Amino acid sequence: MKTTVVVSGSGGQGIMSIGTMLAQTAVSDGREATFLPEYGPEQRGGSAKCTVVIDDREIISPLAKKCDVFIAMNEQGYKKFIADLKADGILVYNSSRVTSEIKRTDITAVPVPADDICTELGSMKCANIVMIGALTAVSDIVTKDGFASHIEEKFAAKNPGLFKTDIEALEKGAEYGKKINS
Repeated sequence: MKTTVVVSGSGGQGIMSIGTMLAQTAVSDGREATFLPEYGPEQRGGSAKCTVVIDDREIISPLAKKCDVFIAMNEQGYKKFIADLKADGILVYNSSRVTSEIKRTDITAVPVPADDICTELGSMKCANIVMIGALTAVSDIVTKDGFASHIEEKFAAKNPGLFKTDIEALEKGAEYGKKINS
């Protein structure tokens, strides 16, 4: 089944990192995936967006008019792309930064206080992983274990401290997602 995921936020929030990791995790699980980054000229603080398409079959085009899943890391990204989320889609949003009232009733909205969780964990660089944890609890796009394996492969040997924090962030995010799913 084809699933389109849009991730939006500011440069420096790990938007491109989670996009590539989502795509790589899907490929590791035997699926097809594309990753399409879009960002302004700024490296930090400017707008950043990526689109990930995951499918069981060959993907003809990474372009999509609407997305099935929208991960909003900040208010600006939320406002800019919420209209691109399909009816019956999933919105996972960083409730620490997205302050708008979620008015759409035709979607599943998953509020995750990602920045607050990062503060608890002692690292402000794991909000993106928290968001993926929540996504794994409300969707079968990728599994939490599959994503954790990818994190381990990428960071365990190079930076054991970061690996440990990212796994904790993934678990905390999944806990929030499970609250919505129950």
